Amino acid sequence: MAHIINIEILPEEIRKKIRKYSQQLLKIHGDNIVSIFIYGSATGRNYIPGKSDANMAVILKSLQFSDLKKSLKLVSSGISKRIAAPLMLTVRHMQTSTDVFPAEFLEMKDNYRLLYGQDLLKDLPVDESNIRLQCEQQLKGKLIRIREAYLEIGLRKKGIDALLKESLNSLFPIFRGLLRLKTAQIPSTDKEGIINSLGKNFGIDPTVFLAILRDKKTDNKIGSQDVEPFFERYIRESGKLAIAADELKV
Repeated sequence: MAHIINIEILPEEIRKKIRKYSQQLLKIHGDNIVSIFIYGSATGRNYIPGKSDANMAVILKSLQFSDLKKSLKLVSSGISKRIAAPLMLTVRHMQTSTDVFPAEFLEMKDNYRLLYGQDLLKDLPVDESNIRLQCEQQLKGKLIRIREAYLEIGLRKKGIDALLKESLNSLFPIFRGLLRLKTAQIPSTDKEGIINSLGKNFGIDPTVFLAILRDKKTDNKIGSQDVEPFFERYIRESGKLAIAADELKV
């Protein structure tokens, strides 16, 4: 059986399932796997038992439709245990994608644990000059999508809080990318710290982002209050941040 490393430094709640999942990946794909790593909150500090998903990446020598198909049962089983569908890339795809996904790859490099194989992330070059455009594009794109989603579900009200939480969670790589450019430092991985730092460095009101983040942790429907004022403030402050990204000098 393949030796899975660094399991002991993961949160206790996920060690066993991540070890088994990684071993099953290796059983399915064998020598085609170059490396497996886990990244994001599941590496430690920001992990919330029962709420946080474990995000994994599997880097392969080649990736065909048949490789995806034979992974279906394992991935489906993992999703039921809060292991997200893994990011599956070839080595070549990974090496040629850092210019279009610089923030995501820097996020991975800042907060990951190698579980098996070659540590391809450690020395992966990422040009930070590509971050500003990606941050602006992502912020404006998220604003377009969340407005469209509100138009679809707004009359029903139910689900707006989940929409806010999902949208905010997807933006943390962008938030950290903006802070990296603004402060020339690697930002903290603490999400509340990131939000407060955004307020300080970009002149936005961080309170609505903090309220949504805490709601994600406690699932209290944003303090059992009317969610629409939170939605209004969320899109207003996100819009300010998009303008700041456009005007940021790098």
